[in-house]
Amino acid sequence: MPSALGFWYQRDGYDTGGKRLLGRQAAGEAFLRSLLKHTTAECLCCVSPNQQEFQDCQQRAKSWQVARELTFLPADDPARLAEAGVVYRPDPGLPDLAWLRRFGDQRAYSLCGVTHTICTKEVMRLFGQLAIAPIQSWDALICTSAAVKVAVERTLAEWTEYLALRCGGKPAVPLQLPVIPLGIEAASFAATKETSTIRAGLRKTLGIADNDLVILYVGRLNFYAKAHPIPMYLAVERAVKAATSGRGSGATGRKLHLLQVGWFEQDKEEKAFKEAAQKFCPSVPCVFLDGRRPEIRRQAWAAADMFVSLSDNIQETFGLTPLEAMASGLPVVCTDWDGYQETVRHEIDGFRIPVTMPPAGSGVELARDYLSDRLMYNAYIGRACQSTAADMVAVTKAIVALIEQPELRARLGTAGRERAAREFDWPVIIRRYEALWDELAELRRRSTETAPPATGSPAYPLCDDPFRAFAHYSERHLHPNLVLSLGESGTVANFTALLKDWMSAFGADRRLKQAEFTALLDQLKNVGPATLGDFLALYPGREAEVYRTIGWLLKFDVVRAE
Repeated sequence: MPSALGFWYQRDGYDTGGKRLLGRQAAGEAFLRSLLKHTTAECLCCVSPNQQEFQDCQQRAKSWQVARELTFLPADDPARLAEAGVVYRPDPGLPDLAWLRRFGDQRAYSLCGVTHTICTKEVMRLFGQLAIAPIQSWDALICTSAAVKVAVERTLAEWTEYLALRCGGKPAVPLQLPVIPLGIEAASFAATKETSTIRAGLRKTLGIADNDLVILYVGRLNFYAKAHPIPMYLAVERAVKAATSGRGSGATGRKLHLLQVGWFEQDKEEKAFKEAAQKFCPSVPCVFLDGRRPEIRRQAWAAADMFVSLSDNIQETFGLTPLEAMASGLPVVCTDWDGYQETVRHEIDGFRIPVTMPPAGSGVELARDYLSDRLMYNAYIGRACQSTAADMVAVTKAIVALIEQPELRARLGTAGRERAAREFDWPVIIRRYEALWDELAELRRRSTETAPPATGSPAYPLCDDPFRAFAHYSERHLHPNLVLSLGESGTVANFTALLKDWMSAFGADRRLKQAEFTALLDQLKNVGPATLGDFLALYPGREAEVYRTIGWLLKFDVVRAE
């Protein structure tokens, strides 16, 4: 494990207290809390754009009762970032960081990101930038599932094939793409002596008898961006009728309830969900609770008997809620979809339901219209979702089996709980992260550097030194042999007025400090003219600051060039 570790911090990536609770935020918060608690790194560095974000991070750690000392590293300073062996950020935004690193030493540290939703234009463009950014073999983009890795690899392969056609050569992308799943805090879902009380309390509040069965869904309540609810309603309605038809004694006298815990983005969606539940699942009481409240989620996990999530959306990549259900000891009915395929074992932890999609080529016009903004993002993924179908017969059979067989519920739930704690508990996942970062550190020591910057060439050609990129705009340039003398504005009164004026004093943070350039002026006044080279010699290694300062002094006739 690197002795120093840097993690990128901006509040939005880790905050679950807002009105919109997103999966990436829940995952980010859990990851950071676990990293702070379980990492073996000697020094933890908070990489933030400013002190305000750093202080927010410190307060967040304090609220988690984590006593780790954090070091602030400014996110825009590659020299300071070199103090960390690796800089981790909770998204795929590595290209800009790679270009920034090229302004310093590319071997100084590794970059590590992680995938969440990957089907947006913005994320796909980030993937495209990976092919041309100075990504190194000691950098990694963690894929939370094998399904995500396949999609990323396919995107990179097709993009680099295009670049080969366009530019005559196919670039290599040396980025590591390890598969490491998201984690959970297994202990927070485990049954305790209070669980039965919590279970009974919510059930009493909702009018659910002790002997009744509760099917639970947890997640954003949004049909076009998460999971369409009507297939679930249809399957639950059919299952309750099949289970009460006399074929299974386990269902006798037991009423079924559907509990949906999440949040709506719009009143229109809330109305549609509730009307659809009444229309397509009339035999089963359907209750909606606000899943943004942690205490509600905790009560729901305790009150439920089984969990259903029929994800059908390309926005999904991993899916935390089936894993949380497993940790809670609930049998899971989920679609055989993306990351669900790697967490829920069919007929061991639950049931994975087959999903059918249209063949490749059926969505070309959707892609075209999304690219052109004829379709907005939600409309794009919603149209794809509407043509993606879970096997309704298989869903119904799975729910019926769980209704009728309490021993099956218990067996699947126990297996899921053991698997969640053994393989997906955050301390286990953090160790996998640290093992990856050790591998990246070794690659930094022995691998060939990609695109090493040449002397005199720009670190980032699309954002070059303005005095080089536009040098041809002027025929005259500062040089060491230039002789400088005091100008008319070099008097105390005139110079003081310039320093107090906002427009003339602007940009002082990129020039010599006032005491330093005042000393230069005193030398010109008391000794007489001197070459610019004399002043450069006084500040070795700070030549750029000297040149910018002299240019500024020339601008307002504080000094003159002879």
